[in-house]
Amino acid sequence: MTTERENAAGREAVRTGAGVRIEPWTEAGFDLLRKANAPEMTRHLGGPETAEQLIRRHRRYLDAEGPGRMYRILLLPDGEAVGTVGFWQREWQGATVYETGWGVLPGFQGRGIATTAVRQVLSAAAAEGLRRTVHAFPSVANTASNALCRKAGFTLGGERELEYPKGHLIRVNDWWVALPERTGGATTG
Repeated sequence: MTTERENAAGREAVRTGAGVRIEPWTEAGFDLLRKANAPEMTRHLGGPETAEQLIRRHRRYLDAEGPGRMYRILLLPDGEAVGTVGFWQREWQGATVYETGWGVLPGFQGRGIATTAVRQVLSAAAAEGLRRTVHAFPSVANTASNALCRKAGFTLGGERELEYPKGHLIRVNDWWVALPERTGGATTG
Protein backbone atom coordinates (compact mmCIF):
# COMPACT_ATOMS: atom_id res chain seq x y z
CA MET A 1 0.00 0.00 0.00
CA THR A 2 1.32 3.43 -0.99
CA THR A 3 1.42 6.01 1.75
CA GLU A 4 0.51 9.68 1.33
CA ARG A 5 4.19 10.49 1.92
CA GLU A 6 5.22 8.21 -0.98
CA ASN A 7 2.54 9.79 -3.21
CA ALA A 8 3.82 13.27 -2.32
CA ALA A 9 7.39 12.20 -3.09
CA GLY A 10 6.25 10.85 -6.47
CA ARG A 11 4.46 14.13 -7.32
CA GLU A 12 7.58 16.10 -6.35
CA ALA A 13 9.76 13.85 -8.54
CA VAL A 14 7.53 14.62 -11.51
CA ARG A 15 7.58 18.37 -10.79
CA THR A 16 11.39 18.34 -10.81
CA GLY A 17 11.61 16.13 -13.91
CA ALA A 18 13.08 13.14 -12.10
CA GLY A 19 10.03 10.95 -12.74
CA VAL A 20 9.51 11.61 -16.47
CA ARG A 21 11.29 10.19 -19.50
CA ILE A 22 10.58 10.43 -23.22
CA GLU A 23 11.06 7.35 -25.37
CA PRO A 24 11.05 7.17 -29.19
CA TRP A 25 7.76 6.06 -30.76
CA THR A 26 7.22 2.31 -31.18
CA GLU A 27 4.31 -0.01 -32.00
CA ALA A 28 3.37 0.27 -28.31
CA GLY A 29 2.33 3.87 -28.96
CA PHE A 30 -0.87 2.99 -30.82
CA ASP A 31 -2.81 2.28 -27.61
CA LEU A 32 -1.70 5.67 -26.28
CA LEU A 33 -2.98 7.37 -29.47
CA ARG A 34 -6.38 5.74 -28.95
CA LYS A 35 -6.52 6.93 -25.33
CA ALA A 36 -5.54 10.47 -26.35
CA ASN A 37 -8.18 10.57 -29.11
CA ALA A 38 -10.85 11.84 -26.71
CA PRO A 39 -12.90 15.03 -26.97
CA GLU A 40 -11.23 16.60 -23.91
CA MET A 41 -7.79 15.96 -25.46
CA THR A 42 -8.63 17.16 -28.98
CA ARG A 43 -11.02 20.09 -28.49
CA HIS A 44 -8.34 22.63 -29.51
CA LEU A 45 -7.24 20.45 -32.46
CA GLY A 46 -10.44 19.94 -34.38
CA GLY A 47 -11.85 17.01 -32.40
CA PRO A 48 -11.20 13.26 -32.33
CA GLU A 49 -9.83 11.48 -35.38
CA THR A 50 -11.39 8.48 -37.09
CA ALA A 51 -9.88 5.01 -36.62
CA GLU A 52 -8.33 5.27 -40.10
CA GLN A 53 -6.77 8.66 -39.28
CA LEU A 54 -5.28 7.24 -36.07
CA ILE A 55 -3.74 4.34 -37.98
CA ARG A 56 -2.23 6.75 -40.53
CA ARG A 57 -0.88 8.99 -37.73
CA HIS A 58 0.68 5.99 -35.98
CA ARG A 59 2.34 4.87 -39.25
CA ARG A 60 3.70 8.39 -39.83
CA TYR A 61 5.18 8.38 -36.33
CA LEU A 62 6.78 4.97 -36.91
CA ASP A 63 8.01 5.69 -40.43
CA ALA A 64 9.16 9.25 -39.83
CA GLU A 65 11.90 10.19 -42.23
CA GLY A 66 13.99 13.29 -41.97
CA PRO A 67 14.55 15.52 -39.00
CA GLY A 68 12.38 15.20 -35.93
CA ARG A 69 10.76 12.42 -34.00
CA MET A 70 7.71 11.53 -31.92
CA TYR A 71 8.02 10.19 -28.38
CA ARG A 72 5.88 8.59 -25.73
CA ILE A 73 6.00 10.29 -22.33
CA LEU A 74 6.67 7.72 -19.63
CA LEU A 75 6.36 7.98 -15.85
CA LEU A 76 9.11 6.33 -13.86
CA PRO A 77 9.82 3.94 -12.30
CA ASP A 78 7.11 1.80 -13.96
CA GLY A 79 7.31 3.29 -17.46
CA GLU A 80 3.57 3.98 -17.72
CA ALA A 81 2.82 5.82 -20.98
CA VAL A 82 0.90 9.00 -20.11
CA GLY A 83 1.32 11.24 -23.15
CA THR A 84 3.00 12.18 -26.40
CA VAL A 85 5.52 14.81 -27.40
CA GLY A 86 7.57 15.40 -30.51
CA PHE A 87 9.23 17.79 -32.91
CA TRP A 88 9.30 17.99 -36.69
CA GLN A 89 10.29 20.38 -39.47
CA ARG A 90 7.87 22.87 -40.98
CA GLU A 91 8.03 25.96 -43.13
CA TRP A 92 7.13 29.05 -41.14
CA GLN A 93 7.32 32.66 -42.29
CA GLY A 94 9.90 31.94 -44.98
CA ALA A 95 12.17 29.70 -42.92
CA THR A 96 12.46 26.03 -42.07
CA VAL A 97 12.04 25.60 -38.32
CA TYR A 98 11.12 22.88 -35.88
CA GLU A 99 7.61 22.68 -34.47
CA THR A 100 6.71 20.87 -31.28
CA GLY A 101 3.47 19.49 -29.94
CA TRP A 102 2.38 17.42 -26.93
CA GLY A 103 -0.52 15.91 -25.07
CA VAL A 104 -0.83 14.37 -21.61
CA LEU A 105 -3.75 12.12 -20.65
CA PRO A 106 -6.31 13.88 -18.40
CA GLY A 107 -5.56 11.87 -15.25
CA PHE A 108 -1.92 13.03 -15.38
CA GLN A 109 -2.35 16.71 -16.25
CA GLY A 110 -1.38 19.51 -13.89
CA ARG A 111 1.71 17.76 -12.49
CA GLY A 112 4.43 19.32 -14.68
CA ILE A 113 4.75 16.19 -16.82
CA ALA A 114 4.23 17.99 -20.14
CA THR A 115 6.65 20.79 -19.21
CA THR A 116 9.34 18.25 -18.34
CA ALA A 117 8.70 16.28 -21.54
CA VAL A 118 8.81 19.43 -23.69
CA ARG A 119 12.15 20.42 -22.14
CA GLN A 120 13.46 16.94 -22.94
CA VAL A 121 12.24 17.16 -26.53
CA LEU A 122 13.92 20.57 -26.88
CA SER A 123 17.17 18.89 -25.84
CA ALA A 124 16.60 16.20 -28.48
CA ALA A 125 15.95 18.87 -31.13
CA ALA A 126 19.10 20.74 -30.11
CA ALA A 127 21.12 17.52 -30.31
CA GLU A 128 19.87 16.96 -33.86
CA GLY A 129 21.39 20.34 -34.61
CA LEU A 130 19.67 21.15 -37.89
CA ARG A 131 17.48 24.09 -36.84
CA ARG A 132 17.98 27.04 -34.52
CA THR A 133 14.40 27.58 -33.38
CA VAL A 134 11.45 25.51 -32.20
CA HIS A 135 7.91 26.87 -32.42
CA ALA A 136 4.75 25.79 -30.62
CA PHE A 137 1.30 26.86 -31.79
CA PRO A 138 -1.29 26.31 -29.06
CA SER A 139 -4.77 27.68 -29.62
CA VAL A 140 -5.22 31.09 -27.99
CA ALA A 141 -8.04 29.44 -25.99
CA ASN A 142 -5.76 26.67 -24.63
CA THR A 143 -4.63 28.31 -21.39
CA ALA A 144 -2.80 25.20 -20.11
CA SER A 145 -0.62 24.83 -23.23
CA ASN A 146 0.11 28.55 -23.33
CA ALA A 147 1.18 28.43 -19.67
CA LEU A 148 3.37 25.42 -20.44
CA CYS A 149 5.16 27.39 -23.18
CA ARG A 150 5.97 30.13 -20.67
CA LYS A 151 7.22 27.61 -18.09
CA ALA A 152 9.36 25.79 -20.67
CA GLY A 153 11.15 29.00 -21.67
CA PHE A 154 9.41 29.91 -24.95
CA THR A 155 8.93 33.54 -26.02
CA LEU A 156 5.54 34.69 -27.24
CA GLY A 157 5.76 35.92 -30.82
CA GLY A 158 2.10 36.92 -31.10
CA GLU A 159 -1.22 35.64 -32.39
CA ARG A 160 -1.42 34.04 -35.84
CA GLU A 161 -3.83 32.06 -37.98
CA LEU A 162 -2.80 28.48 -38.66
CA GLU A 163 -4.44 25.76 -40.69
CA TYR A 164 -5.09 22.70 -38.53
CA PRO A 165 -6.43 20.28 -39.34
CA LYS A 166 -6.19 20.80 -43.10
CA GLY A 167 -8.95 23.09 -44.30
CA HIS A 168 -9.66 24.53 -40.83
CA LEU A 169 -8.14 27.85 -39.70
CA ILE A 170 -7.55 28.32 -35.98
CA ARG A 171 -6.22 31.26 -33.98
CA VAL A 172 -2.97 30.31 -32.23
CA ASN A 173 -0.19 31.87 -30.23
CA ASP A 174 3.20 31.57 -31.91
CA TRP A 175 5.65 30.64 -29.16
CA TRP A 176 9.31 30.09 -30.03
CA VAL A 177 12.55 29.19 -28.34
CA ALA A 178 16.11 29.44 -29.63
CA LEU A 179 18.14 26.26 -29.44
CA PRO A 180 21.78 26.37 -28.38
CA GLU A 181 24.18 26.45 -31.29
CA ARG A 182 25.91 23.20 -32.04
CA THR A 183 29.68 23.35 -32.27
CA GLY A 184 31.36 22.04 -35.40
CA GLY A 185 28.49 22.56 -37.84
CA ALA A 186 26.16 25.14 -39.25
CA THR A 187 22.48 25.28 -38.40
CA THR A 188 19.70 27.16 -40.10
CA GLY A 189 16.14 28.19 -39.39
